[in-house]
Amino acid sequence: MASLTIDNLEDGVLSRLRSRADAHGTSVEDEAAAILRNSLAEPSRPTGADLADAIHELFAPFGGVELEIPPRVPLRDPPRFDERYDP
Repeated sequence: MASLTIDNLEDGVLSRLRSRADAHGTSVEDEAAAILRNSLAEPSRPTGADLADAIHELFAPFGGVELEIPPRVPLRDPPRFDERYDP
């Protein structure tokens, strides 16, 4: 089995880890290993997922809304800078 050393762990995180280990009747090392094992057992989300897909997934349980998409219209003419503006 491999070993892992974590440097610069905040005191509060270590304190919560100790409390969690005490609650589960395990050592701090065993609790940290269980946390890593459980979090890595979950299927990971693809990185760089489309923001729209992420928002849809987040709000899908609340139901959907069908929005009317307005028709496309031609763009206005671009401004001209070759003529002097005289109000």
